[in-house]
Amino acid sequence: MNWAEFFAMKGYGFYVWGSYGVALLVLLLEIVLVRHKRTITLQQLRLMRDVGDEE
Repeated sequence: MNWAEFFAMKGYGFYVWGSYGVALLVLLLEIVLVRHKRTITLQQLRLMRDVGDEE
């Protein structure tokens, strides 16, 4: 078996590697969104703390 046959996977390579690609994309997107949400949440908590200190 050579590399071309391995990646082709008897004609199903497009679906197999495409599925891996989509799964990787979704996982990376999830990481980015969670980090972004964390940043926003921390900013909101800091604002709430600062408003509480002013009162």
